Parts: sequence; structure tokens; C-alpha cells
Amino acid sequence: MVPLLLVLLLALILFAAGFALKILWWIAIVVLVLWLIGFVARPKRGSGRWYRW
Repeated sequence: MVPLLLVLLLALILFAAGFALKILWWIAIVVLVLWLIGFVARPKRGSGRWYRW
């Protein structure tokens, strides 16, 4: 019974990790797109940077 529970627990952990990694990939893609838009749409005057840091 214990090995079965361990296998089920491992499957649940791997499923949760895969779901979390998929969400992180989507967040990374959104941040990259926002960064590219900010890079293209930066102001022409001043320092030329659209971010403060």
C-alpha cells in the first residue's frame, strides 16, 4: 500500500510541477512581449530609455 501511495504522490508532484512550469513559460513570454513593445515604442527625446532603472 505504501509504494502505491508513494507513486501516486510522485505523479501528483510531477503534474503540479509541469503545470507550474507551463504557467511560468507563459509569464515569461508576456514579459518578453511587453519588453519588446517598450523597446520599440521608447521616446525619441531624453535618455531614450523607457524604464527608470
